[in-house]
Amino acid sequence: MQPSSHPFTRDLVLVGGGHSHAQVLRSWGMKPLPGARLTLINPGPTAAYSGMLPGHIAGHYTRDALEIDLVRLARFAGTRLILGAAEGIDLSRGEVHVAARPPIAFDLASIDIGITTAMPEIPGFAENAIPAKPLERFAAAWQSFLRTSGPASVAMIGGGVAGAELILAMGHALSQAERPAKLHLIERDTVLTALPDRSAKRLRAALERAGVTLHEGADVRAITPDGVTLDGYEIEADFVCGAAGARPHPWLAETGLAQQHGYLSIDPQLRTSDPRIFAAGDCAHMPFAPRPKAGVYAVRQAPVLAQNLYLALREAGTMKRFQPQKDYLKLVSMGEKTALGDRFGLSFAGPWVWRWKDRIDRKFMSKLKDLPQMALPALPDPRAAGAADLGDKVLCGGCGAKLGQGALMAALCEGPSNLPGDDAALVRIGGAELVFSTDHLREITADPVTMTRIAAQHALGDIWAMGGQPQAVLTSLVLPRMSPRLASRTLDEIMTTARAIMRAAGAEIVGGHTSQGAELTIGFTIAGTCEGTAIGLAGARPGDALILTKPLGSGVLMAGEMAGLARGEDVAAALHRMVQSQAQASTLLKDAHAMTDVTGFGLLGHLRNICLNSNVGAEITLEAVPFMKGAVELARQGVRSSLYPDNRAPFPDLADSALHDLLIDPQTSGGLLAAAPGDGTEPLAALNGAGYEAARIGIVTEGAGQIRIV
Repeated sequence: MQPSSHPFTRDLVLVGGGHSHAQVLRSWGMKPLPGARLTLINPGPTAAYSGMLPGHIAGHYTRDALEIDLVRLARFAGTRLILGAAEGIDLSRGEVHVAARPPIAFDLASIDIGITTAMPEIPGFAENAIPAKPLERFAAAWQSFLRTSGPASVAMIGGGVAGAELILAMGHALSQAERPAKLHLIERDTVLTALPDRSAKRLRAALERAGVTLHEGADVRAITPDGVTLDGYEIEADFVCGAAGARPHPWLAETGLAQQHGYLSIDPQLRTSDPRIFAAGDCAHMPFAPRPKAGVYAVRQAPVLAQNLYLALREAGTMKRFQPQKDYLKLVSMGEKTALGDRFGLSFAGPWVWRWKDRIDRKFMSKLKDLPQMALPALPDPRAAGAADLGDKVLCGGCGAKLGQGALMAALCEGPSNLPGDDAALVRIGGAELVFSTDHLREITADPVTMTRIAAQHALGDIWAMGGQPQAVLTSLVLPRMSPRLASRTLDEIMTTARAIMRAAGAEIVGGHTSQGAELTIGFTIAGTCEGTAIGLAGARPGDALILTKPLGSGVLMAGEMAGLARGEDVAAALHRMVQSQAQASTLLKDAHAMTDVTGFGLLGHLRNICLNSNVGAEITLEAVPFMKGAVELARQGVRSSLYPDNRAPFPDLADSALHDLLIDPQTSGGLLAAAPGDGTEPLAALNGAGYEAARIGIVTEGAGQIRIV
């Protein structure tokens, strides 16, 4: 992320992670506009590049090869990434609506959400078929089908270029898997009418060689679990796909923006009928120069879109016009590593055309994957001794930014024992036993809603670790410098989210404090009650089962994300785990002899606290410890959280390996660690049944403070 010392004054929201917006993000990372806050909204952490999809289906490319990692791009561009599908725009309020979160306000917006090939008008399509677009869902469904065994029957609805390209790719993949296959291509009219005759004949010949049965002039009546029902006969099919023409996403029709057949009409500057909103890619229609839907236009619109958004945010300058070419090079994969080319009436085919297409596609993707390393500001010179040791290290967010346990114990603990206290303070007032805790987190994600969810669950974890029930909450917020209007928007997103989470936990926000500073920091002070005796760090007994309710690795994954090394899907999965409530887990572990939540000091640090307070030891079975996807790989690359050296200090004999390193990885909103009576079978089964990725990771032993890793 490119930090900015300039206060934010304008909000630009990009709706969709299509080809145009991906390139806008790269341009923005190279040259951000001071004062502009950029937000990207997309259903998932990646976006598939359509040009390489047939190659992936055929088995020539891995899934990673055709995926644009929007998490990495957003970090590079200093962009808030909101993972969720847009479902509406309120023009009067200037807001984008996303399910399960407060509206996102904008000053300018751009829409690049592509199209869908879903066919809701065909009975049974939604239940028994998969549309070719959106690409991500289709690619995942195909790989799942390809992993099955035995003879296969595949039906493709739509006899255009896309349908032909995909059925050829499927046939090749099935032949490579040594699965006998029946392939069907279904078209209401005549197949391949968009191609000139010579190219259409070449592609028809390829379909014939691949054994594809053409069904032309065929109307699809229904999709059943057994296949496709046509006029007068049925086709047996195990996998049915729809690629019959483009359809706009239905919610665009409700925006009030000018449209043609559901597509947003844009002017040569790529603006819609509302000058605050731009659009690009397949979701847009160019009445000034009508063209068929093709990814090449989205790619070529990107530089114009980036420049015009920049000028609109500045409210200065003359916008650039987009002039699409009249014809473009069409390169069509034909299953094997051979392709068809067509332009200006010329038709050509062969393996050399596929290699040409491959070079073009890889060059495009390399621009979005191999992001340039932006230089950090140079350290001042002269400078104080020791400044060089810290100046080039990026401080982690979340719990990775905490002080080490040694410094905290020295400052907070009185007396010679220097034992850590419980997760929350126990206070008796008027005969009632109350638990109090406070916690705050510095930004690990630029999305304030996700950050609020993580910070809230993180703070609540201290109360739940004691077996308490939260009652009253105070908030403490530091917002980045921004205009009053943007500050109000951000505060509304945070407080709307925080109130919902705390009310779901049984508590109310009763007050708090705000200020502006260098970065987003969110904290909560929580008061709760305990029914019966609170569960503390003392009380673990030899023979107790050690149960962990969340996998480890969030510290390494967040450090990897900051460095641009973590996969976007892994980061998104880690954030999803961080917002998981531990309320039900606390209830299911109410009989635990001792319990804590695993946060900044890592699993071993918090287990050590239980051992010291309970005067016991512990044995950890390393292969039983669950780790988040991607964490082990990053740890093997040497990725470490800022707090790693402090967390390792109490364990000088810890083995030097990726798995051992993750045992001291600082967790943000980590799981509960409980010393449960007996073998823990009953609470573990209940936790797994409730949706927790819980595991029995070891046992409590004799020997005060001794932790053995098996």
